[in-house]
Amino acid sequence: MMKSRTEIELPVERDCPFAPPTTYDRLREQAPISRVRLAAGGEAWWVAGHEEGRAVLADPRFSSDKRKDGFPLYSLDPATLRRLREQPPLLLGMDGAEHAAARRPVIGEFTVRRLAALRPRIQAIVDHFVDDLLAADRRPVDLVRALSLPVPSLVICELLGVPYADHDFFQSRASMMVSRSSLEDRRRAFADLRAYLDDLVTRKESAPGDDLLGRQIARQRREGAVDHGGLVSLAFLLLTAGHETTANMISLGVVGLLSHPEQLAVIRNDSDRTPLAVEELLRYFAVADGVTTRVATEDVRIGGVSIKAGDGVVVSTLSANWDPAAFTEPGELDVERGARHHLAFGFGPHQCLGQNLARMELRIVFDTLFRRVPALRLAVPAGDLPYKADAVVYGVHELPVTW
Repeated sequence: MMKSRTEIELPVERDCPFAPPTTYDRLREQAPISRVRLAAGGEAWWVAGHEEGRAVLADPRFSSDKRKDGFPLYSLDPATLRRLREQPPLLLGMDGAEHAAARRPVIGEFTVRRLAALRPRIQAIVDHFVDDLLAADRRPVDLVRALSLPVPSLVICELLGVPYADHDFFQSRASMMVSRSSLEDRRRAFADLRAYLDDLVTRKESAPGDDLLGRQIARQRREGAVDHGGLVSLAFLLLTAGHETTANMISLGVVGLLSHPEQLAVIRNDSDRTPLAVEELLRYFAVADGVTTRVATEDVRIGGVSIKAGDGVVVSTLSANWDPAAFTEPGELDVERGARHHLAFGFGPHQCLGQNLARMELRIVFDTLFRRVPALRLAVPAGDLPYKADAVVYGVHELPVTW
């Protein structure tokens, strides 16, 4: 029978980035859905089971609009929520037909054809940074700064059509925004990038190129008027959603494979299996947790639990990805598992737009790095790595490697 006790307060930080908090396992065993307290105030339903998580994320009776009463403050302070409620919703905060209409034009930017055209440039970016890695005159080298952070930011540059001359500025600000810099420096980087993207959209309005922003501007002009602010927000969303998460998956994926040499051997012996390894690493680490928050717009019954209209809901993708009902021996890293039904990219209408771009980046990085640096190894034990756990996105701050 469902237990409604508020046994934990969210967010729960991991003891390390390599496994869920043990609290997750205990609560999931008791019930796949339970009540929790939120650090920002109030209570919500915490969805820990894989089947139940998919059900919530696919159900249109759960809203992503943070302006609605009851929306759970998982990682937002009340002042931030007030500012959000005063602004038009971004793509991630839209529902139903409005969300579908806003998402539809952007989906075309991530088709197989578009990604195939981008692949050679991603390979060139990765090769460039592996060249620099191999040329380093000192070891160990911090792989976070040498590879994990710059690769995703430059891929986003290619996607948005950032001029080559601006790459260093863009990369430095993007890295600073998610680094161990002071809060003031991170806020400055945030403001600098927002201002830069505003100017970039203005420039592309004058001369649209064959890139995501240029194509969106051309389409909007054909259909009526250009939504300047919406394009700036879209560009910033792609940056914030795709940079830190992919960077952390690169770092944690390297740690996971180097810590399990028998698993690494699978993709070294057959690169055609790397896509399977990428799926397993995404499931195993689930770097983003608690970002799939919703509020019920009417009474719903999920997993035998009655959720009332106005109740906040937090779907734990990390807990769902370690649910033994969906994944046999979930605590074991098995690169041949082939479990594409994980929730690392969410599920339902709001499933990550750029998921296949992220998959391609990860495959290219892992194949290239381990082929070109076959003797790569951790310079310190995995358990001694300085890790980050800001309650939403997990990773390691530094990753010293040598060869």
